[in-house]
Amino acid sequence: MESCPSVKNILLLDSEGDRVAVKYYSDDWPTNNAKEAFEKSIFTKTQKTNARTEAEIAMIENNVVVYKFAQDLHFFVTGGDDENELILSTVLQGFFDAVSLLLRGNVDKKEALENLDLILLCLDEIIDGGIILETDANVIAGKVASDSVDSGAPLSEQTISQALATAREHFTRSLLSG
Repeated sequence: MESCPSVKNILLLDSEGDRVAVKYYSDDWPTNNAKEAFEKSIFTKTQKTNARTEAEIAMIENNVVVYKFAQDLHFFVTGGDDENELILSTVLQGFFDAVSLLLRGNVDKKEALENLDLILLCLDEIIDGGIILETDANVIAGKVASDSVDSGAPLSEQTISQALATAREHFTRSLLSG
């Protein structure tokens, strides 16, 4: 029986190999030390490559690793050695593009750390328990943005549809109250 494609982890590391945002979906690395050792191993083996224009693929510690770099951030998606590289690459591209949309094209460490909540929500929208849920960057960014903006936020920080919904809500309340 064929199993559903799955992801073992998604890593977002900085240009020194330190964590920015990571999410593990597999018990292959049971301790935090094992996870950090794997992250250092991946970073060391890929840092000399030029994965800025398109994703690269490597086999590291019996895992397929698809990765891409943007300024001072390194994006990684890891799957088992029998996982389809194209599927992992699609997950990576969806994650990269969604982060790029949410950070308004400023994909760097400073901006990523300032918007870490959005990036972590992004990971939750893409993968659940290792199972791939969504790879379309526009859908991912849309769900994350709608989850993160509350109706109490200033109108200047809301999208047009969110601002209209807020205005409609205030208008309805004013009609009902008086």
